[in-house]
Amino acid sequence: MRAIRLHTFGADPAIETVPDPVAGPGETLVRIVAAAAGHLDRTIISGDFLEPPALPYTPGVEAAGVVVSSAAYAEGTPVWLRGGGLGVARDGTWSELVVAPDAAVHPMPRDCDFALAACFYTAATTAHVALHEVARVRPGERVAVSGAAGSVGALVVQLAAAAGAVPVALVADDARAALVPPVAVEVVVGAAPAKPVDVLVDTMGGPELPELLRSVAPGGRAVLIGYVSGTRLELDLSRDLIQRDVSLLPVNMLRRQQAAREAADTLLPRLARGELTLPVTRYPFGQAPAALAALAQGQVTGRLALTVD
Repeated sequence: MRAIRLHTFGADPAIETVPDPVAGPGETLVRIVAAAAGHLDRTIISGDFLEPPALPYTPGVEAAGVVVSSAAYAEGTPVWLRGGGLGVARDGTWSELVVAPDAAVHPMPRDCDFALAACFYTAATTAHVALHEVARVRPGERVAVSGAAGSVGALVVQLAAAAGAVPVALVADDARAALVPPVAVEVVVGAAPAKPVDVLVDTMGGPELPELLRSVAPGGRAVLIGYVSGTRLELDLSRDLIQRDVSLLPVNMLRRQQAAREAADTLLPRLARGELTLPVTRYPFGQAPAALAALAQGQVTGRLALTVD
């Protein structure tokens, strides 16, 4: 089979021909149709991951495909893969065939797009956990979402609207404003919302966050998901937080995997039916280095999938 392999951290992975894997007890052999490529994969490939895998290794932590052989699933069952150390503690999903622990194999809706099933988990479950488990949003609340054109932010906007809240999309420029889901009640470009909000879901971090915090109404909540714009900022604790009783609530998905896994069972069917949308940018399997470069340069809309012929 063909597999994308990495021999040196910091270098580009390359396609190689390797022996077909064989599933053992408690494992399922899957023929891959699409594999997700994300920032976690980039971090591991760079060598900056806290516990890097042994080299050489095949990257990829998520994918979707069809069961070839398994004691747990019938041959031909469409499935998505996530967990079990895939792409981290063992070879990952960037190959034509993957052996995965049965616990990392999950049936997908029959008519669901394989690239969507490969890519949905991280963005959709993070958005759900941030909004429902951490913010505990209530109907009628105004919810500002920074980075609302991104994969996580756009799903927060959609889930907030579905929960009866009032989503306010915050984006950096007009080009990103065009990517905001139409359910957003308001789109604000390059600024904080003029009217106070009950909840802020921040996917960006960085030095603009204090200004956004000042838009949260007294007693409100600020949920912090990401820090693509920077990990450091300066806050006036008295004015920005304590006097206004604003709660800062970080989202740590490693500690909330059970809630994420439970939510995935309902989120993927909603995506498959079109009730929620998640754009997927597709690259052929053989163009993994170009795909990763596009991801690093912010040229990917939504999630990124490597598709296998």
